[in-house]
Amino acid sequence: MGKSYGFIEIPGVVAAMDALDIMCKTADVELATWERKLGGRLVTLVVQGDVSAVTQAVETANEKALKEPVSHGVIANPHDEIVRLVEKSASRFK
Repeated sequence: MGKSYGFIEIPGVVAAMDALDIMCKTADVELATWERKLGGRLVTLVVQGDVSAVTQAVETANEKALKEPVSHGVIANPHDEIVRLVEKSASRFK
């Protein structure tokens, strides 16, 4: 299977860290990048891995997170522009 991105947007930093912990423990995924919106009231997490692992991780976090996610999704085999956008976002933290 190829590279894939999973996204989850959730209210609050604590809930986001819990969701990330759930995703990383559920499947073989790693954090690609994250962003805080509205002063931290919404946090977007982006994980990467193979399609099945990312799908499983996002679905499990969506069901078991401390707070209900606002949105979630998986992009299998992302276009090069999506990869560039995620990498650009991640480069802010290096």
